[in-house]
Amino acid sequence: MIKNPGRRRGAALPALLLAMVLPGLAGCQDTTEPVVRIRIATGSPTAVYHAFGQSLATILNRELPNIQAEVVVTAASAENIRLVGGGEAELGFTQADVLPAAPATQPTLAAVARIYDDLLHLVTTAASGVHTLADLRGRQVSVGAPGSGTEVTASRLLEVAQLGADEVRRERLGLDDSVEALRAGQIDAFFFSGGLPVGAVATLAAQRHVRVVDLGAWTAPLRAHHPGFYVSRDVPRSVYGVDPVTTVANPNYLIVRADLPELLVREITRLLMQRREELASAHPAAGQMSPRSAINTTPLPLHPGAVAWYHAAKP
Repeated sequence: MIKNPGRRRGAALPALLLAMVLPGLAGCQDTTEPVVRIRIATGSPTAVYHAFGQSLATILNRELPNIQAEVVVTAASAENIRLVGGGEAELGFTQADVLPAAPATQPTLAAVARIYDDLLHLVTTAASGVHTLADLRGRQVSVGAPGSGTEVTASRLLEVAQLGADEVRRERLGLDDSVEALRAGQIDAFFFSGGLPVGAVATLAAQRHVRVVDLGAWTAPLRAHHPGFYVSRDVPRSVYGVDPVTTVANPNYLIVRADLPELLVREITRLLMQRREELASAHPAAGQMSPRSAINTTPLPLHPGAVAWYHAAKP
């Protein structure tokens, strides 16, 4: 059983208050205790956002009264921004580089936390002959699903490397479809941006001889063209059992509708931080979170409820 020192305070959150301040989210279960729906926009079922989101939904359902949290499978970052900003989800995950560079005058989005870094994977078969980014010239490559952070980062990388659409034949496939296309020989390589380890890549590496291509030399050129986010991170041999590489990484944020009430977002922030060990058991990437690093969510402002919790916690 998980020890739960914060349960009493979370349980004191008034369900009726939530229903009053969230009229667009509450669905009546009965006349006295309406249920507040929290939709969490995630990503592929075999990727990190989904595992993280499912664990977070379990925690919210268990510890906040009259909350009905559920995950939504999406194409990830760009679609999640659209869903949360448009009121079709309350929470979501996104890469930092997909966010608008300047906040809107009347923002529809705010941040709960910076959660972990996404690492850009370029995965190919060991026999493909693809050893460097330049080797993609003339190849069939998946750059990620439409609306995904992978597509944004991979497209920027190919642009910086001067590998245009006439030189790299691009497919726009999600993670699971990319893996299957590589297995079937329909593509030569695929990009995917995710926290370590990416489950679908780990499964593929256990079944086939694959290579993760080193992209470390491209971090500085990417950062020069798109300042603010990109850093180099290592993928050690222990992650996938293949040769270690360095690649491009950028932060992930948990975002929230800007109009959600401060009390609710404060409680979500509290549970996100206080249940880090449980979240990390769902996926190791969640173990990277800390209150000190979570508050750095440029260019997106923190939600006032998140600010209130961090201020009280003094990260």
